[in-house]
Amino acid sequence: IVEEMPANVVKRILAKSSRQTRESLNRLLHYPDSSAGSIMTPEYLRLREDWTVQEAFDWIRRHGEEAETVYTGYVVEQNRLVGVISAKDLMLSSLETQIKDIMDDNVISVQVTDDQEQVARQMQHYAFSAMPVVDGEGMLVGIVTIDDAVDVLTEESTEDMQKMAAILPDDSNATYFGTSVWQHAK
Repeated sequence: IVEEMPANVVKRILAKSSRQTRESLNRLLHYPDSSAGSIMTPEYLRLREDWTVQEAFDWIRRHGEEAETVYTGYVVEQNRLVGVISAKDLMLSSLETQIKDIMDDNVISVQVTDDQEQVARQMQHYAFSAMPVVDGEGMLVGIVTIDDAVDVLTEESTEDMQKMAAILPDDSNATYFGTSVWQHAK
């Protein structure tokens, strides 16, 4: 049922859910285990392009605690990502300036089905603290934060090192001790 709902409804359901429930729902939504959708969080700063900086600050003060990070705001119109704005840009602008005048509309985002290691590498490449995640319709459904990306890169590098040291078996269904000596030597 959740999978058939519009992206904005799914986003609200995920936002009101605990971390464990969110992980379960992500699995039910058929986001592959190693995808951006499986590690994203739906708690981010949503701003509107027709707001002034003052209105954005007021909104952030009221709702900022609910967001995973307040360093980057995502400008959305009808749940479609149209821009990104940093806290630095907000703080250095006059209070009467409209968000659309200072936001960056050249947005780099990832799809919910993109591989989580690729997402982490993109975040590293662009030096992002958070990466927006959009669905197939281009609707913003969440963000991947830097701490999640670091966890992914740590897991992946550990796995790579174990493979290079022949600690892990070739077959993901087998265990280390269940693999024959000949298979390890091979």
